[in-house]
Amino acid sequence: MGTTVRQATRATVQLARGVAMTLGTYLFVTVLLIATMGTLFVVGAWMLPEAVLLVRRIAGARRRQVAGWSGREIAEAYRPLDGRPFRERFVAAVRDPGTFRDLRWMLAQYAYGLLGLLAVPLWVVGLPVDGVWCGLSRRRALVLPLIGRLADLDARWSTALLKPSPKALLTERVEELAETRAGVIAAHEAELRRIERDLHDGTQARLVALSMRIGLAKRAYDRDGGGDPEVARRLLAQAQDQAEEALTELRHVVRGIHPPILTDRGLAGAVQALAAGSGLQVALDVEELATGPRAPAAVEAAAYFLVAEALTNAARHSGSDSAEVRLARVPHGLTVCVRDEGKGGAEEAAGTGLLGLRRRIAALDGTANVSSPAGGPTVVAAELPYTW
Repeated sequence: MGTTVRQATRATVQLARGVAMTLGTYLFVTVLLIATMGTLFVVGAWMLPEAVLLVRRIAGARRRQVAGWSGREIAEAYRPLDGRPFRERFVAAVRDPGTFRDLRWMLAQYAYGLLGLLAVPLWVVGLPVDGVWCGLSRRRALVLPLIGRLADLDARWSTALLKPSPKALLTERVEELAETRAGVIAAHEAELRRIERDLHDGTQARLVALSMRIGLAKRAYDRDGGGDPEVARRLLAQAQDQAEEALTELRHVVRGIHPPILTDRGLAGAVQALAAGSGLQVALDVEELATGPRAPAAVEAAAYFLVAEALTNAARHSGSDSAEVRLARVPHGLTVCVRDEGKGGAEEAAGTGLLGLRRRIAALDGTANVSSPAGGPTVVAAELPYTW
């Protein structure tokens, strides 16, 4: 029976928290009504967005309570109100479907929010008086579980009222896709500018110099009096060197678009090559990817460039001579983690290239996080979803 009592106690705590929130909403509704009446007379219109934000916080607290009891998260879908001019905030607060769903829950809370008070008589019936009660075990077995069912019922009602509508979720998804699409376009334009700059400043300049050297060599051979073979030979040797340098830079540009080694050796082999050429002592954990089906090309490229950027930053800025790289399959995708024990303090806005990689990963519906407190360690982690 100890388990039954513990479960009933936990359910009672959950119901008590719901009752406390209900009592708190009684006070808040007064503020909300004042804001609404003030809005009607224009005088208190400025209060409405703040009141809606407070409603959202209360609803969010209730969502967390229910998730703690049921083990299932309740999604949120709101239009942003912070950081906007007052007029836009007011319109967003009034037109947001989430506002009306929260208010509907708050009004319904008046009807069922005090449901948890029923736990008191159930405890009275389920526990003995002065330690003596006929059929105590049977009463506990029948009465105390009802408290848990009350908590379940309360959680189901709150979930049904607080979860966003399919339309709200679709709207949020469309906005998210629009944002990631804009990020992809920006990253694509930046990549094109980088390729153009590399070709213009490197490969193109060397090809122009190569053409000039060949032209000078041709003139040296065609000069009156039989020409000067030694000068022509020296110019051709310089032209050959410049051709090789141009090819090297062209390969560098190609690797920046899509590394051939990634196609030839797969992600595991490509990351091993990155580690070998990084100048760091890198502890690798990529064996899991050496066998089995490969990830889509876009996912492999995003993971490769993330590792490349993180190792480059670690070698240049961390002050550490070692790093750790771990890639692993998960049920719905691929995880990447690069860690170094350097001085930390890495910032995406400082031109490290991580911002562009975050955009690339977001375009694949993935997530990327950078943790780099002062003193280290620096951890760059990403999750790239796809179906194996």
